[in-house]
Amino acid sequence: MKRSVKILIALLVVVVVARLLLPYFVLRYVNKTLAHMGDYTGFVEDIDIALLRGAYQIKALTIKKINGKVKEPFVEIPRSDLSVEWKSLWKGRLVGEVECYEPELNFSFSSNESTRQTGEGADWTQVVKDLLPIQINRFAVINGRIDLLKLFAAANADLSLQHVNGELRNIRNVEEKAGSLPSPVWLTGDVPGYGGTMRFDANTYLLKDIPDFNYNMKFTDLQLVKLNPIARPYANVDFDKGTMSVFSEMAMNDGKLNGYLKPLTKDMTIFRLKEPGEHRTVGRFFTELLAQGGAEILENHKRDQVATRVPLTGTVDNVKTPIWPTIFGVLRNAYVEAFEQKFDNDITFTDALQSFKDDFKEKRAQRKAERKKNRAERKAERKEKRAERKAARKAKEKD
Repeated sequence: MKRSVKILIALLVVVVVARLLLPYFVLRYVNKTLAHMGDYTGFVEDIDIALLRGAYQIKALTIKKINGKVKEPFVEIPRSDLSVEWKSLWKGRLVGEVECYEPELNFSFSSNESTRQTGEGADWTQVVKDLLPIQINRFAVINGRIDLLKLFAAANADLSLQHVNGELRNIRNVEEKAGSLPSPVWLTGDVPGYGGTMRFDANTYLLKDIPDFNYNMKFTDLQLVKLNPIARPYANVDFDKGTMSVFSEMAMNDGKLNGYLKPLTKDMTIFRLKEPGEHRTVGRFFTELLAQGGAEILENHKRDQVATRVPLTGTVDNVKTPIWPTIFGVLRNAYVEAFEQKFDNDITFTDALQSFKDDFKEKRAQRKAERKKNRAERKAERKEKRAERKAARKAKEKD
């Protein structure tokens, strides 16, 4: 046998052995990475390698909070694919993409630290970088689930989104596009606990500490009767029938935001003279009676709906909801023009930018006024010192 053939066979054996052992070493590396994540720890059952397409598949990923008392893990993903995004490679950029199949996220917003589970206490960006050493440009979720436990603290009620599908593209701005928001994202899901569905669409710029975005979000056909566990402790009322939809638009630039929430109720009934079981208190009886009367007065009878528009302005740390525009919105829907069950399409990224510019102008005016005040104080101080020196000279001349 020729020497070249022997060398070729030896190389082939080395490649085959390396391919067989590679999943083992990668599995050890991944589990070592997941074992130390601050307040969280994780584990993976198996790894599959696909060298030809530059990818590996993680099976049965579980992440739990250390010393936490929430029985559900923080993250549970039966299968996820991490690979090179080939279409970006043809454009000269080495970036990756991640697809998660049937993932489950369980957040808990308890005030008790032991039962609180929000992801705080771990550097998730670093974890992702360690698992996929190249930058991620696309992230997708297929048939996922998100549980927000104890989201409504007073009611001890949860919110669950199921059949969640979504995609975030062009995170690293590989495809350069006109405008300031090059990364589109969409997310859909069902809200089985309250009926109805959810959809979220946005354009974003993520390469900032505080990302810029312009989003549309809607919850449609929520069943008011199913919202009673929340309505009772927060408003002391019980809905008898009806549906609610919520539409929202918002734009944010450099932490300054501008947007609105538009809740609309349809065919809403709050008060019934006699309820099945009759467990309500006297206080709730009169509260529901007054609420029903107010709803009748403020209802747009042509469309059988009560609605308003709540403005949202301010910063990411301080969101303001002016009360008078909200009240005028209720009156407008009832007596002037009914709100449509759709987006108003009057919030753009330019609005947030203008809000940022207005804030900048205001701060500049404040700085200008402060400088003017400081100059006046220094001028007065110099004038006083000159007067003191003049008085001193006069006193010396007299002596």
